[in-house]
Amino acid sequence: LGGVSPVIHMPSLTLMGGLKLRKYLLSVCEYKVQVTDYSRFQARSRNLKQARIMEDVLLFHFPVSASLLTLLSTLLFLLDVALDLWAIVSLYEEGEYVYMGVLIALLLGSSIVLHVFSWIWYADPEISHETNTDKFASKYGLIGPLHILQLGVFLRLASVLEISLHKLVQRCDHFLDGVAAFLKHDLSMLRLFETFTESIPQLVLMITLTLQERELHMFTASKIAGSLISITITVLFYHRDMRDFVPEDQKMGWSSSVVFFLWNLFLITTRVFAIALFASVLPCYIGVHFLCWWFLLFICACNQKTDFMENKGGEWLYRATVGLIWYFSWFNVASGRTKVKSIIYHACMMVDLGLLLGLWFWKRSVESARLGPPPINPYIVIGGLPALYAIGLLLRLLYYWKFHPNHPRLRFEPRDETPRMNLCRIAATANTLVETDSPSPVQQQLATGANKRMRNMAAHFYS
Repeated sequence: LGGVSPVIHMPSLTLMGGLKLRKYLLSVCEYKVQVTDYSRFQARSRNLKQARIMEDVLLFHFPVSASLLTLLSTLLFLLDVALDLWAIVSLYEEGEYVYMGVLIALLLGSSIVLHVFSWIWYADPEISHETNTDKFASKYGLIGPLHILQLGVFLRLASVLEISLHKLVQRCDHFLDGVAAFLKHDLSMLRLFETFTESIPQLVLMITLTLQERELHMFTASKIAGSLISITITVLFYHRDMRDFVPEDQKMGWSSSVVFFLWNLFLITTRVFAIALFASVLPCYIGVHFLCWWFLLFICACNQKTDFMENKGGEWLYRATVGLIWYFSWFNVASGRTKVKSIIYHACMMVDLGLLLGLWFWKRSVESARLGPPPINPYIVIGGLPALYAIGLLLRLLYYWKFHPNHPRLRFEPRDETPRMNLCRIAATANTLVETDSPSPVQQQLATGANKRMRNMAAHFYS
């Protein structure tokens, strides 16, 4: 019996070993097959990204009215450039060389910031050029030189203008509608940056000069009022562009547009006049005031861990620009407790408003003989600006109570862009398999470029 038993049990032992070996070999083959599939998927990732972008592009509609507004905004942009040149020449003829230098520095600094953003967006390898204008510039290597010469914004305007003219002739190209939405969003962001880096500082400079001259002419008052309205309209258009991401029944109507326009007009006007009043009597300290506030706001922007740009350098530039925007107005850049952030921001701005007005009134009282009578009654200014700011806050509360969509379903919903790559790993034992459940690197990188910027800004805007 002792000799028979090994013979009887040998087949069962051989069968168990064969099953383990077979399972091991199958796991190795499955791993190799999936790794091969993953490599092939990586090779096709760029095409999948373009297909994903094309699918998202078809979600948007670019009506004829938007084409007409694009043509109008292009003309206004060219007019703004001409007025900037006229302002420089006027200051030169009046002998105001210091203010002329400040204005040139503002215009040049703003232009550099805009073209750095624009160049970074053009340089994104995941973005394909769909307009003939962009294709021509890319083919002959003109995108970089145009941005160095501070003409990149004109290239973007030409691209949107091309689609707008095409829309007026052929109204059925839905793909170009989506492309126009992408281009219009980037252009809207650049105009928003230009508003807070150039237009508002330029307006502060103009009001400061008017206060120091102690004369307020009707033409000057009209220019100031027109500039404030133009700045607020730019902010309103950016807000309306954000409504492209919500369903049609939640688009921005005339009533909501009026309320939004008014509260931004009142808050921005109050802030601009407070800074200009302070600069008119203490011009040497306005730079210190700005740098202190900007550094603090820049730290706050960094603390919110924004994710807008594709690289770290671009993200730092974006956060620095956000700090500059916050110096004049609130701008939501991250999801989370936005109400608390907004309350803290406006509380700080109200304290700063009181400080600026108090220092201006004190300085005018102490040196009234040297400064002369102001063009506006100081008591009206002291009582009017805080009241205007309070009215702006009340209108802001009304807008968010009645008109602002609360967590709407956006057209760009977060979702899995690709099937998960369930790669198998062979553990220490032959029959133990560990399945990875994390997204692949390709999946993590799909939301890039204009697609990523649009999704992030819309998600933060409606958070």
